[in-house]
Amino acid sequence: MKIIHCADLHLDSKMESNLSREKALQRKEELLKSFENLITVHAQKNSVGVIIIAGDLFDTLKSFQKTVKKQVFHLIQSHPEITFLYLKGNHDSESFFEAQERIPENLKFFSSEKWISYDFGKVCITGREITSFVPEDVYNELVLDSGRINIVVLHGEIVKSTGKSDAPFINLSKLKNKYIDYLALGHIHSYSCERLDKRGVFCYSGCLEGRGFDETGPKGYVLLDVDEEKNSVSQEFIETSIRKLYAPEINITNLEDYSDILNKISSDIDSISRKSLVKVILKGEVSEAADIMTESFARQLESDFFFIKVENQTEIKIDYEKYRNDISLKGEFVRTVESQNLPEEKKARIIIAGLKALSGKEV
Repeated sequence: MKIIHCADLHLDSKMESNLSREKALQRKEELLKSFENLITVHAQKNSVGVIIIAGDLFDTLKSFQKTVKKQVFHLIQSHPEITFLYLKGNHDSESFFEAQERIPENLKFFSSEKWISYDFGKVCITGREITSFVPEDVYNELVLDSGRINIVVLHGEIVKSTGKSDAPFINLSKLKNKYIDYLALGHIHSYSCERLDKRGVFCYSGCLEGRGFDETGPKGYVLLDVDEEKNSVSQEFIETSIRKLYAPEINITNLEDYSDILNKISSDIDSISRKSLVKVILKGEVSEAADIMTESFARQLESDFFFIKVENQTEIKIDYEKYRNDISLKGEFVRTVESQNLPEEKKARIIIAGLKALSGKEV
């Protein structure tokens, strides 16, 4: 039996924080296209019988009118051979499907009131929707049959995670030794898979498409292969994203000339696919005379990528010696600090920080 575990699709996200209106609309359509491909290409190719959506299928309540009726609802309804198990996440709403005249028989839900289980032969898929704090009773009420192949679905942030914090925390220690073979998680937008206990693993599938530059890296879903005879579950991460997002850090230390900096950027991002979204982050120490023109760099490179921006995070390498005899506020500051009874190293740090502040630079 083949099962797909996906999560955090956030369909109908605005996508307008970086993109023009036209490109934002294109990316919104691509998010929906990725969901369609998941069903019509990947699920059908692998003879998948169940698709688990571990939360945040939608981004806001407005998604209901635009997405459910026109696309998502139709896709689910037109593939009755696949059972869709939809566990709502912290972005989802109870009312997404309430206005539909008829819920497709192949679309199943979980509950926030109790654990709900669905059986597929020897496989038991159990989930619970948790929107805030996880009471101790939630873990105690999870009772699984050791003789079944148990898949558990939750949406939230595991205690040791350093990711987002707007969803409930899940205590993995409370889920150990409960006969879980695979813990399907949603909420963190990057794939990860680790051992839960001697029997099972816990996995975040990540999202199908990155939406911002905090979502770089491979995006896709997890394909589960269940062997009922061997009582085993194997998992494989499948990358599916239509476009990737990159945020390369480029060191331009000691470069001053505009052309040299532009050539360095071009060279370092040359291997990135031209259909990608790129945020170049300039790093290193440069002189005050360095010709860093981020918007101009982006304009020079914009025809090579779907989207590109350039961000300057360089440090100014200040030669404070030249201000020692300068008749200016900066010169007076340097002379004042040098007259203090302080270690030379500390004087240097104070002078550099002060000159940055006087130049309007971030200290």
